[in-house]
Amino acid sequence: MLTTILAAGAGAKSAAEQYGFFNALNQGGVISYAVAITLALFLFVSLYILFTKLFEQNKVIAQGKRVRASFWSANSLREAAAKLEKNSAYKQIVDDGIAAQDQHSKLTDPVEAHDWLHGSLARSEAQINSQLGAGLAFLATVGATAPFIGLFGTVLGIYRALIAIGAAGQASIDKVAGPVGEALIMTALGLVVAVPAVLAYNWLQRRNKSIAEDLSAFSNDVLGYLASGGAVRPVAPNRGAPAKAAPAKAPASAA
Repeated sequence: MLTTILAAGAGAKSAAEQYGFFNALNQGGVISYAVAITLALFLFVSLYILFTKLFEQNKVIAQGKRVRASFWSANSLREAAAKLEKNSAYKQIVDDGIAAQDQHSKLTDPVEAHDWLHGSLARSEAQINSQLGAGLAFLATVGATAPFIGLFGTVLGIYRALIAIGAAGQASIDKVAGPVGEALIMTALGLVVAVPAVLAYNWLQRRNKSIAEDLSAFSNDVLGYLASGGAVRPVAPNRGAPAKAAPAKAPASAA
């Protein structure tokens, strides 16, 4: 009984070694290793882009929360901008708006101040959105091409299985198990790389769209402030609460 169990275990171990992952790659040779390494690099770079973009997005979102909480309570736009972080996306918009206002008086060709400020702020927004979107095209490319790269390895595995069948003259399991196993592994690798890349791309794009909407609203507020000389500004949270009316006194009763 014990001898039978040990023999079965040894047989399972030898089968696992014969039809394992690396054995399948060895059967495929250089092409299979090239496909597997390419997909592994795609997965590594996709994860790197995902986490770095999440860090950048969370940083901008946190900056937006601080701006909404205290930015418009300052006495002037320059004073408020001085309190923002040095590399803040919101500070870049404010600085570009102030610089555009200072440059407008130096223009020799008459241009409406509103148009000049709006163009400068829009250019600043576009630059920030472009930085946030950097790398997302790679995720889209990986999501679109990784299944086909895996399919390339799959086709080669099936081709080798057919060659083995033709050489043996019969479709025995031991002749086709290795190539077919390699083909299935290549398909699985392509899907493992493509699905996370597509999900990460769609998620990051949605977050970028939300950030762009917040930046556009802030840019519009800055434009209103500059165009009105500070008369138009959003109501700061600590100034927005209406003052409570004093309770009315009851009329004195007649003597």
